[in-house]
Amino acid sequence: QVQLVESGGGLVQAGGSLRLSCAVSGIIFSRSAMGWYRQTPGKERELVASIATGGTTNYADSVKGRFTISRDNAKNTVYLQMNSLKPEDTAVYYCKPDTWPVNYWGQGTQVTVSS
Repeated sequence: QVQLVESGGGLVQAGGSLRLSCAVSGIIFSRSAMGWYRQTPGKERELVASIATGGTTNYADSVKGRFTISRDNAKNTVYLQMNSLKPEDTAVYYCKPDTWPVNYWGQGTQVTVSS
């Protein structure tokens, strides 16, 4: 059974930082690319950042230079360090392994950035 448990969200002022964590079980974590997504009401879930098994990272233009994705294969955990947060970063954040064609999602963690 695949489980994804996101944590680390909260309320922060604009310009602040948060570090999200996602603990993963039920898959061979080291063999799975991972992604962080976010969703706001009325909008589709969007890919924010991804990290390949070899460590190659990619970011949405809106977060480049501010967010950093990383992984710890020993802990089966993926992280998202978010700096210089903006009110438009407010969303529910989800992590997701690349297990195509099956999609697994956790419960997400709410990030709220006040202006």
